[in-house]
Amino acid sequence: MEPEFVKVSRDSGDNGIAVVTIDRPPVNALNFQTVGELEHAFAQLAKDPALRAVIVTGAGDRAFVAGADIKEFPGLTREAGVEMSRRGHAVMGRIAAFPRPVIAAVNGLCLGGGCELAMACDIRIASDAAKFGQPEVNLGLIPGYGGTLRLARLVGPAVAKELLFTGRIIDAHEALAIGLVNRVVAHASLMDACLELARTIASKAPVAVRLAKMAVSEGMEVRLEDGLEIEARYFGDACATEDMREGVQAFIEKRKPEFAGK
Repeated sequence: MEPEFVKVSRDSGDNGIAVVTIDRPPVNALNFQTVGELEHAFAQLAKDPALRAVIVTGAGDRAFVAGADIKEFPGLTREAGVEMSRRGHAVMGRIAAFPRPVIAAVNGLCLGGGCELAMACDIRIASDAAKFGQPEVNLGLIPGYGGTLRLARLVGPAVAKELLFTGRIIDAHEALAIGLVNRVVAHASLMDACLELARTIASKAPVAVRLAKMAVSEGMEVRLEDGLEIEARYFGDACATEDMREGVQAFIEKRKPEFAGK
């Protein structure tokens, strides 16, 4: 069945960049169907050997994703809440572990589940009109799609607790100051900035980019000594690639490398 709320398109030109757009007016809220369609989209994209980077954004100017669909919450039991959270963890985990870089183009409201989706991405570029927050306490809830952990790891536990305990909404510049986003750009320039970044990433050695992502993600979960061993192993894997030989030879010959992703 054709997805209703999640659209996948390709950047013009054969550069291996996909754009995943959540299109569920008026504010792109994540209902159960949209979460499932997101999972399906990333499962399909993972099968594409030519893919180099993914951009995730929301349709329109109002919202990236303004949160979960609260209309689905009445009647939730403890057991149903646990299962809903685990389902969200699985989908956000698939995005976080996706084998290519994922960039969030945050174009408006980025609240609750939307903020959790953005934090599951590798890099977050925000429009200067974007707003961020985890306002679940206003509903008598806490984040359930990984927000308590990913927020604390990005901005530190003290700042995360303030935002989680108060439900305060912050603008893009404060999000930049606390380390929640990588960059803030003019609203009209958001997709251009994200595409420029994705094209730069796509021009690099694909295996090396994938190994770098894995080294960071896995290394963050373990002691420094164990993380260094992970890095050493992936460095060795990179040394065994054709791309490494091509990159080194191109450097010596003072030419642009032609990476094959092998």
